[in-house]
Amino acid sequence: MRAKDPPRSRREEYSEATRQALLDAGREAFAAHGFQAAGMEAISRAARVTRGAFYHHFEDKKALFDAVVVAMQREAAARIEIAARNERKIWDRLSAGIDAYLDACEEPDYARIVIQEAQAVLGEPRYREIEETYPTALLIATLRALKRDGELHADDVDLLSRMIDAMICKIGLLLPHAEDSRKLRRNGQKIVAAVLETFRQKV
Repeated sequence: MRAKDPPRSRREEYSEATRQALLDAGREAFAAHGFQAAGMEAISRAARVTRGAFYHHFEDKKALFDAVVVAMQREAAARIEIAARNERKIWDRLSAGIDAYLDACEEPDYARIVIQEAQAVLGEPRYREIEETYPTALLIATLRALKRDGELHADDVDLLSRMIDAMICKIGLLLPHAEDSRKLRRNGQKIVAAVLETFRQKV
């Protein structure tokens, strides 16, 4: 039997509540104004904390932005898992997961923070690290499962996963600017499905 975690002290609970308030305020500010225009003072005021409390939790505005992106990618991955869980077949889980991810991409805060700004603010290596820890990790795991079950014919499943991921992310990047987002999304998903179909092993 797993031992229960010791109860947290009031100080620890207050610290966690302060950090969460900063994350919430930062997310709102970054979504509304973008990284450059979002001010640390305004974020601190919105979170109802002092500037000293801000620096206790985050080194600077970029560190807060990083934490916001991590939280949002974790949320996106959770949504993908929930959507996929409702499907019995792995191929159907894959389609449901892609659909859930694109749903997230169409939400204004996710589109601006994660899709439009995160890579430029955090740099390619850190952005990729976060992405591969959450949404991309699920895609890789799904394609590996298909390969394991003999339903996918690919010499390098991880490379295929990253290339499919790049296609999906490109759809997400284009969605906020599309004249007809439904049409773009539908056509984009057809292209992704057509590429995947070329690797599908009939069983």
